[in-house]
Amino acid sequence: MSETSTLKRGLSTRHIRFLALGSAIGTGLFLGSASAIKQAGPSVLLAYMIAGIAIYIVMRALGEMAVHNPVSDSFSRYAAEYISPLAGFTTGWTYVFEMVIVALADVTAFGIYMGFWFPDTPRWIWILSVILLLGAINLIHVKVYGELEFWLSIIKVTAIVAMILGGLGIMLYGVHMPHSDFSPGIANLWQHGGFMPNGIAGFIACFSVVVFAFGGIEIIGVTAGETENPKVAIPRAINAVPIRIILFYVLTIFVLMAIFPWNQIGTSGSPFVQIFEGLGIKSAATILNIVVITAAISAINSDVFGAGRMMYGMALKGHAPKVFCKTSKNGAPLMPVVVMTLVLLIGVVLNYFIPENVFEIIASIATFATVYVWLMILLAQMGMRKKLTADEIKKLDFPVIAWPIAPILATAFMLFIIAMIGYFPDSRPALYVGAIWLLLLTIAYYVWVRPKQAIK
Repeated sequence: MSETSTLKRGLSTRHIRFLALGSAIGTGLFLGSASAIKQAGPSVLLAYMIAGIAIYIVMRALGEMAVHNPVSDSFSRYAAEYISPLAGFTTGWTYVFEMVIVALADVTAFGIYMGFWFPDTPRWIWILSVILLLGAINLIHVKVYGELEFWLSIIKVTAIVAMILGGLGIMLYGVHMPHSDFSPGIANLWQHGGFMPNGIAGFIACFSVVVFAFGGIEIIGVTAGETENPKVAIPRAINAVPIRIILFYVLTIFVLMAIFPWNQIGTSGSPFVQIFEGLGIKSAATILNIVVITAAISAINSDVFGAGRMMYGMALKGHAPKVFCKTSKNGAPLMPVVVMTLVLLIGVVLNYFIPENVFEIIASIATFATVYVWLMILLAQMGMRKKLTADEIKKLDFPVIAWPIAPILATAFMLFIIAMIGYFPDSRPALYVGAIWLLLLTIAYYVWVRPKQAIK
């Protein structure tokens, strides 16, 4: 172990591009898409496009700041500098909170997936194994983490591309799908109650699920402190990934709803399995299980990395315990990774006491945390613009698009999502949890953080 407090730059453009792609293409696509389709029907395609555009603007705002000032605590530092120290404190810890919640959901999902092959093995054994494995990987050199995430993402992306191409083949050749009485075709997008079968209310309701699926893409900002050439790598990753994600999500769900009527998706097992079965692949369920396990491991890996780096960066400026500044001999933040591992181990125990029907509330809480972080990114970027001179703004290497209209519209979209979380009864508890969380953070800041900074 080293007593130093410096991270090593070991992530290439290739690593960052797939890291962001992998973090945003996970269980949200493989499991969450069915819930969004159920709420909005075919109009969910429009929701994914709208959300994708808004999130791209957020990423450009983050990119502007990350290229201008690449640091490990990223948007927490930017919020502290350009909004207020309290905003930086709440943003950083809310991001950690988001990563913990999502990771708890993902380790639970991993245990369930492993039960497909080993139904007699207790779930906690698999959960414990993956937590310890990924905790160890996150303490090795960051390049090892980047390589693992690259190959995990390759598996997911390959599976999605195969599904899209297979689905298009089924549509073109009119292959009859197993467990379905309907013919595949684009007409399925409007023949079963119309493009917006549940009206505008159903369309609006799906947005919280859709946004949850994109959560995690902001990890690009967290990687800035360990990127070999942030001025080149970050713009390339940000410009490439959101467009790819929109294509993956929109194309995947378009193919699903063209093959199966929207109201049949998820009623006869996984539609992903059905597509591969329709192509005559008998081991379809096994293939999909490999893919979703890969997705879960990739997501947990990103969660531990993101939360660990955020806690490390916050510790450097006194927003987290100083012990979090220590790094391993490989330049990885030691204590933050250990803390994340321990928190997930607690989740293994909680797993047995939490009923499955609260998953939607957990997803809503994660959505609130995600949207809060994105909102702070947008406000921090606006704050940075106010502090820079006209000449400094002209010299920005990666300016946000369509300033100031695009960031204002994206900010309005984030406020709209928070309002929708509070409007619908199923997700409303998440707003209460979010408000209590922010109140506790505010108290913690004024009791422990601000007095120490005042002494300095």
